[in-house]
Amino acid sequence: MRLGILLCLFLAGCATKQAPEPVAEATVATITAFTEGPTVDGEGNLYFTEIMNQRIMKMKPDGSLTVFRENSNSANGLLFDSELRLLACEGAAMRGSRFHGMSPLANQEMKPRVTRTDLKTGKMEVLADSYEGKPFTGPNDITMDRLGRLYFTDLPGGAVYRIDADKKLTRILAAPDIQRPNGISISPDDKTLYLVEANNQQGGARMIRAYDLGEDGVPRNMRVFWNFSPGRSADGLCMDTQGNLYAAAGLHQTRGTSETLDTKCGIHVFSPDGKKKRFIGVPEDTITNCAFGGADMKTLYVTAGKGVYQFKVDVAGTRR
Repeated sequence: MRLGILLCLFLAGCATKQAPEPVAEATVATITAFTEGPTVDGEGNLYFTEIMNQRIMKMKPDGSLTVFRENSNSANGLLFDSELRLLACEGAAMRGSRFHGMSPLANQEMKPRVTRTDLKTGKMEVLADSYEGKPFTGPNDITMDRLGRLYFTDLPGGAVYRIDADKKLTRILAAPDIQRPNGISISPDDKTLYLVEANNQQGGARMIRAYDLGEDGVPRNMRVFWNFSPGRSADGLCMDTQGNLYAAAGLHQTRGTSETLDTKCGIHVFSPDGKKKRFIGVPEDTITNCAFGGADMKTLYVTAGKGVYQFKVDVAGTRR
């Protein structure tokens, strides 16, 4: 494990036909495995997952990198809730044997679940690990609304769930209406839920779906917000305070699926009305997720391959 040298920040405005597309050139951390799930706490510390080695990492604002949690149960998407407790989607089924036996949990049977950790006490609780008596397949990503309700995807299971403040669990979307739900986010006004479909099979849905989100926390009136097909779909999402959606999507090289290279690898920024405003290239496969941080919430962190990248933006982000 080593820290990368902060090379430079390419601070560019919106891409136009006359200007080159901006590229995130600052590698703030380089480790040994597949990075995912960035989120930032109230003190500016960045947390992200290292899936292959089953760890949750913590990087302080000064760049120092430590292991926050070993044996992470294949933690993927992370999020700090309104009380700054760490939420984790733990895939479990993606255990170490999937990654050439690198994980200390490679031969252990693990349970997919969503957990919440109080950083002050260190206490971790399981919020959900099954629905109607059936275990989840692999919780992947998570977001929240202003009422503190949590929304998470079970990617292989083809479902989206909501956890209310009283811990009541409700399945709000399921197959065949959705296929392989991945990243998820909610607009700042709580009126729109965005859901990534990441089905890399031939003819599979590779898009961002948008739904009207009612006060009851139920999504309705689905429409295709952006279609990435035939390229690689988005993975993770994050949202700024003006309602612009940031999607980590694309590839630099094919990976043995029906996905093409039509989707450029980087952060695709969309306005609330579904128009692409900006693209920021990321030089490493496979780009996975993004999150806002910094004292002014204008630093965007991006996980991709073995690295974590950052760049500055003009609009402050949210924690969603």
